[in-house]
Amino acid sequence: MKFLILNGPNLNLLGKREPEIYGHQTLNELSAQLSQTFSEHTLVHHQTNHEGGLIDKLHQYGFTCDGIVINPGGYTHTSIAIRDAIAGISTPVIEVHISDITQREAFRQHSYVTEVCAHHIIGKGVAGYALALDWLIEQSA
Repeated sequence: MKFLILNGPNLNLLGKREPEIYGHQTLNELSAQLSQTFSEHTLVHHQTNHEGGLIDKLHQYGFTCDGIVINPGGYTHTSIAIRDAIAGISTPVIEVHISDITQREAFRQHSYVTEVCAHHIIGKGVAGYALALDWLIEQSA
């Protein structure tokens, strides 16, 4: 199976940015760990700080891969365009957030993408990515 792991703005700073919230593992370390754990599958990892870049990847992989795991970062709370891109594709999308956005600042508590995603995992740390992949694999069995 083939999966896209798509990360939005500031996730390139994992391990450096607010480690008390997001942990000490870098995005490169997380990507390597996921690729090793799910070595029987093809994982495509992509991170961008640009809204259009996220939308382009959703369009590119949204009809050809078996699932997408997305952490839209701050765009979760602001981007109707990303919501619409997810709604417009046929590939199931899982929303992941490292921190529990429901327990954070008021502006972070609303997600525009939740209602168009097949599932969401929040507040499980970086382990949420593996949980999302497990969920996608289980759904296809």
